[in-house]
Amino acid sequence: MRRSEPQSRFQDLDDVRINVAIVTDDGDRIAAGSEGTVVGVWRGGAAYEVEFAQPPGALATIDSDDLTLVARPTI
Repeated sequence: MRRSEPQSRFQDLDDVRINVAIVTDDGDRIAAGSEGTVVGVWRGGAAYEVEFAQPPGALATIDSDDLTLVARPTI
């Protein structure tokens, strides 16, 4: 089940691109321009939990301003 936050720019399962290089919660470095999938919406859309394919299972909490929408899944 997908959920959306009323004031949120992004929703669970949206594909997003990061605008800045980041370090994941586990210490992995992800380059700017990398794409991932939103798996959590925090503080009404102020930040998002994003999962990346590389390295496998990498997760990072990213501010809304540092993300760009790539695609929204259709149901």
